[in-house]
Amino acid sequence: MTGVKRPPSHHPLPWSYGLVIRTVRPTLQVLTRRNWSGGEHVPRQGGFIAAANHYSEIDPLTVGHFLVDQGRPPFFLAKSSLFTVPLLGAALRHLRQVPVYRATSKAGDALESARSTLEEGLPIAIMPEGTLTRDPDLWPMKARPGVGRLALTTGAPVIPIAQWGAQELLGRYARRPGNVFKRPMQHVQAGPPVDLSDLMDRPDDPRAHQEATRRVMAAITAMLADIRGEQPPPEPYDMAKHPRDRKNDHKKDQA
Repeated sequence: MTGVKRPPSHHPLPWSYGLVIRTVRPTLQVLTRRNWSGGEHVPRQGGFIAAANHYSEIDPLTVGHFLVDQGRPPFFLAKSSLFTVPLLGAALRHLRQVPVYRATSKAGDALESARSTLEEGLPIAIMPEGTLTRDPDLWPMKARPGVGRLALTTGAPVIPIAQWGAQELLGRYARRPGNVFKRPMQHVQAGPPVDLSDLMDRPDDPRAHQEATRRVMAAITAMLADIRGEQPPPEPYDMAKHPRDRKNDHKKDQA
């Protein structure tokens, strides 16, 4: 059922962020129906990492809508190529979203920016898969270790978020929305913080980052299975084992 709206965050937002909330949120309320749950797991104050599955270009809006309704507007980690798009890039910077530079000398900049945001007591939202899932049935795929690294180096709690339904509004790589008059249901479920306590003394260990990330994605996948009423694959789709997908993803990042 729909979660109770919480008081707004005490931290000031850029005026542009307030404008986005006032325009995008009512639009989503008109175009979709919502089934929010697990809002009690979203921290009322302090920095935290919201980690969600990624299967549609508009599902970040669903996650953002959910967190705004909990009184915790998030700041997203987004791929750097989006920041090079005219107007969009300027808007993202003013909104204080954080660019992620993959496999470059700037790769650590996102971690520092995210850490600074968390230290301010603000939530960071991340799609650990780093791109739209390539699983043919839209299940979460094997994620990049960034969320685990961020969690272990900052100590911030990770709130797993499973979402489903955005694909009914905009399918994967679709050029235009569909079913806008049917108001498709958007399911979002937040879970309790992922237990990473036994890994916190290994903030610089890549294997710990991978294990933390695996646990986060396992929590997301379990909640998504509950939402969908289906069984996920025994092993998550691994894009590293599919060179064509990996090459296409690199091209999209450079576009």
